[in-house]
Amino acid sequence: MARKNESLLKLLAVLPWWISVILALFSYIFLKYVLPNISGDNILISGFLTGISSMAPIVAVLLLIMAGVSAFLSWQKRKMLEKQKDLDTVSNLNWKEFEELVGEAYRRQGYFVLENSSDGSDGGVDLRLRKDGELVLVQCKHWKAQKVNVKIVRELYGIMASRKANRGIVVTYGAFTQDAKDFAHGKPLDLVDGQKLMALIELVQKNNKTDKDASLSIQRNNKTEQATSITKTCPLCGSEMVLRKAKTGKYAGQQFLGCKLFPKCRGIARL
Repeated sequence: MARKNESLLKLLAVLPWWISVILALFSYIFLKYVLPNISGDNILISGFLTGISSMAPIVAVLLLIMAGVSAFLSWQKRKMLEKQKDLDTVSNLNWKEFEELVGEAYRRQGYFVLENSSDGSDGGVDLRLRKDGELVLVQCKHWKAQKVNVKIVRELYGIMASRKANRGIVVTYGAFTQDAKDFAHGKPLDLVDGQKLMALIELVQKNNKTDKDASLSIQRNNKTEQATSITKTCPLCGSEMVLRKAKTGKYAGQQFLGCKLFPKCRGIARL
């Protein structure tokens, strides 16, 4: 049972954080309010289910903690991807970090990415991608000196057939043998070598930077629009009004529009 619980926690850690939040809310409602009412008139079952329902806050808190862990790990993956400058920086990653890097790159392309949560054999698949109803299986090979041979590509193709996947991708830091390229030709298989991987990383980095710049531009425009919207002319002299704050009197601390020519002109207006 401990191993199953450990596997479940590992799975929640690699899933998006909001899934754990939804599970926490659903679990709390079900255990706290639904479960105690489904036992009927049986006293023994009712007492047993009532005891389980008392665990609702503990289960909910545990799931919320896993949501925090998932969010933190997701932040780490984003930072790791942004730090990649060339193949030399990629080569410094270990095999697990390499898988996470590839997963984050595809995640930024709009894929739902499910990483392999097990520390053991991955069955030939490291990442499962979903987008537009398609299932894509990804095998990552962080091999620096050795080329990825046709055996690896052929194995993934066989797994695709057994799992009814639409496409397969083999990603490596290095290169592929000619036999591997020949086998993949004409099949729903993508071979991503080091150069293609860096092109993908640079693309998603650029898109992320563009999104941030666009967001900052929108914020600046909103501030400009707000500043423009409160610009009025003085009702007494027609001069420009500026934002001021009352220091004394009944409205001390409140903001108002005052004539720019104060104290020559004492025209005011409410915001």
